[in-house]
Amino acid sequence: MAFDAGMLCCTLSELRETALGARIEKVYQPERDEILLQMRSFEGGKRLLINAGSNNPRICFTETPKENPQNPPMFCMLLRKYLQGAKLTEIEQADFDRVAFLGFDTRDEMGFECKRYLIAELMGKYSNLIFADGNKKIITALRTTDFSFDSVRQLIPGVTYTLPSQGDKINPLTVEKEKFFSLFASAPKEKPCDKFLVGTFSGISPVVAREIVFASTAHTDTPIEYCFTEDIYKEFSRVTQIIKEKRFSPCLILNGEESVEYSFMPLYQYGSYDKRDFSSAGKLLDAYFASRDNKQRVHQRASDILRLLTNAEGRIKKKLELQRAELKACEEGENYRKYGDLITANIYRLQKKSAFAELEDWESMDEKGNCPTVRIELDSRLTPAANAQRYYKKYAKSKTAKVELAKQIELGETELEYIYTVFEALTKAESPADLVEIRDELYRSGYASRMKSYNASHKQKNPTVMQFETPDGMKVLCGKNNLQNEYITHRLAEKHDYWFHAKQSHGSHVLLVTEGKEPTDLDFTTAAEIAAYYSGAEGTNIAVDYTLAKHVKRVAGAKPGFVIYHTNWTAYVTPNAEKIAALRKK
Repeated sequence: MAFDAGMLCCTLSELRETALGARIEKVYQPERDEILLQMRSFEGGKRLLINAGSNNPRICFTETPKENPQNPPMFCMLLRKYLQGAKLTEIEQADFDRVAFLGFDTRDEMGFECKRYLIAELMGKYSNLIFADGNKKIITALRTTDFSFDSVRQLIPGVTYTLPSQGDKINPLTVEKEKFFSLFASAPKEKPCDKFLVGTFSGISPVVAREIVFASTAHTDTPIEYCFTEDIYKEFSRVTQIIKEKRFSPCLILNGEESVEYSFMPLYQYGSYDKRDFSSAGKLLDAYFASRDNKQRVHQRASDILRLLTNAEGRIKKKLELQRAELKACEEGENYRKYGDLITANIYRLQKKSAFAELEDWESMDEKGNCPTVRIELDSRLTPAANAQRYYKKYAKSKTAKVELAKQIELGETELEYIYTVFEALTKAESPADLVEIRDELYRSGYASRMKSYNASHKQKNPTVMQFETPDGMKVLCGKNNLQNEYITHRLAEKHDYWFHAKQSHGSHVLLVTEGKEPTDLDFTTAAEIAAYYSGAEGTNIAVDYTLAKHVKRVAGAKPGFVIYHTNWTAYVTPNAEKIAALRKK
């Protein structure tokens, strides 16, 4: 899953075709390690994404919407100062390494024409983004480093930029056949051939190396001693020729709906996995990274919410466990009553200061009139009558405790159920705005004391819900959290709209907006599939309840999103992720 030099060559080739000569209109920095350049070219508006993060580094055109922070970082402000209005005139790759040079014609502070460079190093955890002048002298960098961090080169303002060292690795695009054969012959025979290719040549990722070996030997981990040098070199040359001639075929490997791998060329090593071809590298990388980036970004920003919910879940579970143990102990209450009755009935037989009494349990008499004997512990400091009263008090206390514990357990289970709905909402969060809504919801639900960084002074806006359109043209609304669910059900719903929810499962409230029209069977099915997809239910034939919105009522005093309904129908559907994604409009 590496963005290797071949993939960089593929994306830069697309940039040269469509972006050379384009003007930079706007500069954004949606994430700490991500820059977005809005540009205008002869082919219209384009959005160039440069991600210099350690997990998903890449450069490509993107169509995935990004939410920008209200206060742009200093790095973004500096790029805006120098690059807004600049023309992209140069796109180069550094010696088949994962380094891209973007050259811009712009003007300096005095208004004179000058050159500026944006240098993207896309090397995993060593990724960086450097802004330099026309002489490659560094103006600033996303991550500055000095000799305390790197003993070979510095990335600080005023220092001339130098390329990162490739060590002893060889450029695969320039290696000759004799040199390749010599290197192959001198390699350890037990070493896997793909490891040899990755360790010897620069810019080749493990997946490309495995593909070369697989095409030659029908296996991906074949040792060198079982490989024919001529066959390996033939496939090696085929891959390098694809790169030299820019005959790229972006390919994505899928295991069901999950993206597994991608490359600039077709991959056949994954056997029965699905293979999907793309017309451009930008569309491929959007398909592969869009959901991953979003999940990672949301998870980072929601760490405080996740910690709060995890602690609350553990606290409630522990409390419920203790309460259930107490409730079980209350079952002894009937014994306390019986002991009091037996002491009272036999009070004339009991001696003062006795530690126990053995009495006949006439309540357990069998058909033959035999009574078992019960040993009853007594407080020797009390009279028999006082001991009877002591057991009656225990009985009364257990009766009261039984009622109260049942109430407390029900409240605890309801709160735990609510915590699970918020967990479910976190999995659906798609933007920082969704996380703000979840924090607002938790604040309203009484968790403000545990949210130290929460600011309750900001003005709450109407939630932004998901919108879909059925194949027959009807609008469907879907909530991603309890606040959105409540907003849809009690604010947006009209009495003739239809309301959907997965049966006996956490999930989104879904509203089929009829606008006075009669929905078709396909409208009902589509809305039910959306409700099933955005729920905690898994598998096929998921049960989804639906009813007119006017039959759905808010539960008095309950947490946000909790409702009751009695008149409903049930549909059984199997949702399809790609189909639902295609229906989404907002």
